[in-house]
Amino acid sequence: MQNTFATLATLHQLRDMGVRIAMDDFGTGYSSLSYLKSFPFDNIKIDRSFIEDISETDDCASIVQAVTNMAQQLNMKTTAEGVETEQQLEKVRELGCTEMQGYIFSPARPAAEISRLFLSRAVKAASAA
Repeated sequence: MQNTFATLATLHQLRDMGVRIAMDDFGTGYSSLSYLKSFPFDNIKIDRSFIEDISETDDCASIVQAVTNMAQQLNMKTTAEGVETEQQLEKVRELGCTEMQGYIFSPARPAAEISRLFLSRAVKAASAA
């Protein structure tokens, strides 16, 4: 994000090629509301620090709710990062997150393993047809 003009041009070129663009770890570090206005994001990934205590504190839930509302108005999806419990999963769904990721679904996997998973599912689907 150091060279805003070059970054913006690159993101628009990628988007024109069909690449979907996400702002990662929203709410921490370099993420800024002005980036949502300036850059062609399709998805806001809500940082796991807001998901971690979402069932215990109203502050985290309020922040997630605000981000999901804002994303919806901007025609963006929201991904809750770091969903690890059923309570977190239920809460982020209730608050309007459209996507979730975390250990409740699966630990991180090597790319080759993911490719094999998709291939095996495609083979099963083809043999069932």
